[in-house]
Amino acid sequence: MTTSPASGPSNRPAAVSWIYLAVCVVLVSLNLRTLFSSISAILPEIVAATGLPAWGATVLTTVPTTLLGLFAPFAPALARRFGTWQVLAGALVLLTLGLVLRSVPVPDGGAMPTLLAGTVVSGAAIALANVVLPSIVKQDFSEHQGLMSGLYTTAICGSAALGAGLTFPVYEAVGDWNLALGVWSVPVAVAAALLIPVILRHRSSARVSTSTTGRSPLTSPVAWHITAMMVCQAMTSFTCFAWLAPILRERGIDGGPAGGIVAFSIVLQMAGSLLGPVWATRLRSQSWLNVAAAVLTGGGFILAIHGPLSGIWWWTGILGVGQGALTALALTMITLRSTTPHMAIRVSGMMQGLGYGLGSAGTFITGQIFATTGSFGPAAWLFAASGLGAATFGWLAGRDRTIAD
Repeated sequence: MTTSPASGPSNRPAAVSWIYLAVCVVLVSLNLRTLFSSISAILPEIVAATGLPAWGATVLTTVPTTLLGLFAPFAPALARRFGTWQVLAGALVLLTLGLVLRSVPVPDGGAMPTLLAGTVVSGAAIALANVVLPSIVKQDFSEHQGLMSGLYTTAICGSAALGAGLTFPVYEAVGDWNLALGVWSVPVAVAAALLIPVILRHRSSARVSTSTTGRSPLTSPVAWHITAMMVCQAMTSFTCFAWLAPILRERGIDGGPAGGIVAFSIVLQMAGSLLGPVWATRLRSQSWLNVAAAVLTGGGFILAIHGPLSGIWWWTGILGVGQGALTALALTMITLRSTTPHMAIRVSGMMQGLGYGLGSAGTFITGQIFATTGSFGPAAWLFAASGLGAATFGWLAGRDRTIAD
């Protein structure tokens, strides 16, 4: 087997410090979920201001997750051609443009095309960034995989918390939903600018071999177990970003407090996502850890829908800890079960392509349940099923086995 160029000792970052690279990874990750949680936080206000139909709201909350699956398989080939850091930087530029497009003011009744176009561009950009990040952790942070996996997945959760918690206050302050959404393009542009010295220093060393020679992850049961775990966790995680705030508002909680509760839940996701990978890398088998995270996630979501309203902070807190750990553990399985950066990015493309592509059904089904019944109550059955699936496949993915090249 030919060793991937990025895995050799001579190719490790020299002029750009390890700390700077780590900061860049964290700052990039802090921008990868505001697309989802920001629109959810003010969805009723957008609908009221634009006359957006129910199907339009469902499309806007479902399309981004679907795009994560559609565009994820392109990332390995782009990384081979341009390099992982270059793909990451390009994704941020694309994300900036998408977020700006999504927030462009239009005449009354004409918001849907720009909202959808901006969402499509942004979703494609996030898909590429999602896939290359585990490979970057594998190739540039090989001695700190647990720490870096925890940090970047925690930052991703923080991104969702920022979008959920700050978008509504910004909307109240400026009185314009376009501006409240458009503000999220600014930190993305800043993160893209910080990557300029990184891509200049990694012009040749950041490329990852994605040759189709060698074993394909499609033939590996372990890779399929990781992928199935990802499908089940994506069904709840993106449904949480898209619909948890509307679920709370249906239960009688006002927009501001609902956004605060969602932000609180996602902050606890950060705790789960930070601790999960650190514990996982210290264990030979992560099966029980995966199962525990899945049970907390499914149970917390069911309680958030049907549990006593007096305990809503507890239910969403349980959901947050479980969801954060489950998401981080699913992504950590990529690096723990792959033997090289080459295999890591191929598994990442497979797992996130199918995982997000199929997992987006959770967001769509929840929207359809509400459109059909006028209530989110029946969606609890979906989260019970996805929690059970995540526990089952998490157990299988957590066993001490690797995907060989």
